[in-house]
Amino acid sequence: MMDLDPRQYEHVIVNDSDVRNIVLSYLVHNCFNETAETFLACTGMKQPVDYLVDMDKRKSIFHFVLDGNALKAIELTEQLAPNLLEDDKDLHFDLLSLHFIDLVCSRKCTEALEFAQTELTPLGKLHKYVEKLEDLMALLAYEEPEKSPMFHLLSSDYRQNIADCLNRAILVSAYPNLPSYSSMERLIRQATVVRQFLHQELSKATMVYPGSQQLVIHGWKNKVRL
Repeated sequence: MMDLDPRQYEHVIVNDSDVRNIVLSYLVHNCFNETAETFLACTGMKQPVDYLVDMDKRKSIFHFVLDGNALKAIELTEQLAPNLLEDDKDLHFDLLSLHFIDLVCSRKCTEALEFAQTELTPLGKLHKYVEKLEDLMALLAYEEPEKSPMFHLLSSDYRQNIADCLNRAILVSAYPNLPSYSSMERLIRQATVVRQFLHQELSKATMVYPGSQQLVIHGWKNKVRL
């Protein structure tokens, strides 16, 4: 596999202020409040009061989702970002499904069925939720749901993904000027796309100089490590 030669970036100047802002953005987005406060104190940066204040609330919501209390997460979300779940039906359905899953895992099958009939079935009338609802209801057929074909619905990754989506949605709803992804996450995404593009271009190289590390690709040169 060919990689870009890191030596070509040796003379790139990175602004310390930009680095600090990237780190702070990541800490704030992911609700690392204590670490963010320590970082602000150590660097002398100005505290972003607006969304730092609500970070504790977002953190609580995030952990309620992870810890199996989706209904409490819904309640707090409606307080912090009114109309968010009403507008985002997909996210609302996912949160309700987590509560259903928790009931099933607690072997409260009757309660789970009643909850599904009152809360999930109305949403399940929409075609895009039919398959999801069928998968959820199928969990009731297994004495050990974690061994069912739908075991992924019980995974921590599934729950983590919903918690992350909710956190981003709250940020967008409460702070329209704040990106839904942190600067660090966006940089990683951009770097990944650029890397994939460059590898595609390298594979299309029209000229190779023997004994050299230099490739000419569609009229431009790019040094790579072979």
